[in-house]
Amino acid sequence: MRVLRRTPGARRRRLRVRIPRAAVVLLACLPGLAAVLVLALCANGIGHKATTAVRRPVAARPAVLRHTAPKPHIVPRSAWLDALSRHAQPPPRYDDKVVAVFVHHTDSPNGYDCADAPRIIRYLYAGQTGVRDWDDIGYNFLVDHCGTIYEGRAGGVDRAVTGAHTQGFNHRTAGIAAIGTFTAGMAVPKAMTDAIAALAAWKLGLADVDPRVKVRLVSSNSLSRYASGTTATLPALAGHKDGYMTSCPGAALLARLPEVRESAARLQGR
Repeated sequence: MRVLRRTPGARRRRLRVRIPRAAVVLLACLPGLAAVLVLALCANGIGHKATTAVRRPVAARPAVLRHTAPKPHIVPRSAWLDALSRHAQPPPRYDDKVVAVFVHHTDSPNGYDCADAPRIIRYLYAGQTGVRDWDDIGYNFLVDHCGTIYEGRAGGVDRAVTGAHTQGFNHRTAGIAAIGTFTAGMAVPKAMTDAIAALAAWKLGLADVDPRVKVRLVSSNSLSRYASGTTATLPALAGHKDGYMTSCPGAALLARLPEVRESAARLQGR
């Protein structure tokens, strides 16, 4: 039986629907209306593959956006610490992450050649481990006025090494020391502040911390600005004086920290 006729003037393929012989016999036995209904069912069902329910794809949850920054080049400890200068020390201690960075200056002369930076760091190390009897240099990183970043305290630059740079707030923080003295009126090289921004952006980005915000830190020592056990709200990129009674990192470098924070945030893609 032909159920679709060619429309005049239109080029269409003829569609032939074959009704099974059993269905034809059934149609002869049914009243007119029932036969029409069966015919419609046969015409719709025959010649088409059975369709299965199509499950709509579940929309994927958007990935959590993490604001990270590239890791800057960091000169290893071996560039400034030789076997003759090295002191015996206990294994490094670690925190779970770094949520704040404290900026320092070393309060040493400014008129140095950048090639002498390893010697200066070695001198700082000798003073802290000798005169002060510390187990290692306190700063996690040091930056010279050419923008070169050096690994300070041992334990691995990628890890949250517990430093000895900001009394009361060494846990979950990193200390970055600018080599030189940056009190009021002293010039702060742009290469140095750019390097501090890049280092802070990378280190804070590992914990997805915005360098422009404030974070909550718990004081571990009453000799800091806050009694032991006090929760303090401090800048994520802070000066040493924010956590301790000192003028460090000097008024000149302290005045540059707002722009360092903004630069670090941009490096994180914020």
